[in-house]
Amino acid sequence: MSTVTEPRIGEVLPDEAMKLLMADPGTVLIDVRTRPEWNFVGAPDLGNMPNPFLFVEWQFWPDMTENPRFADTVMEMLWGREPARLLFLCRSGVRSLSAARAMARHLQAVGQTGECLNVTGGFEGDKDDAGHRGTRNGWKAAGLPWRQG
Repeated sequence: MSTVTEPRIGEVLPDEAMKLLMADPGTVLIDVRTRPEWNFVGAPDLGNMPNPFLFVEWQFWPDMTENPRFADTVMEMLWGREPARLLFLCRSGVRSLSAARAMARHLQAVGQTGECLNVTGGFEGDKDDAGHRGTRNGWKAAGLPWRQG
């Protein structure tokens, strides 16, 4: 039986994520969606905030295979800094939760202690009654800054 405990993943709403980003320059937002999503749907706009904002695919389009170098790529993009808090964002909050778990396990394995938080509702959120995203919950529905392509 393993004595290693599974790291806990916290969750924050998009507006709480933005408050964390504004209050702490050590907080990092990681958008784990696919390149087509970034290009065609849009992405958060952190403006002039000093926070690192990373684009690292958790899965690759079109077959949605998991990125085997996800955690390593995140660490490389952090330029050797030990992260204090990592926020994970996808379309609706499902893939980002998996990515946050994987990253927390990686940090634990290499002896680092960064906090991993999933942004619930993601960038586009759940579908509304008409089958559209971006109106019910998520980053866009919260009225947070974002940009297209």
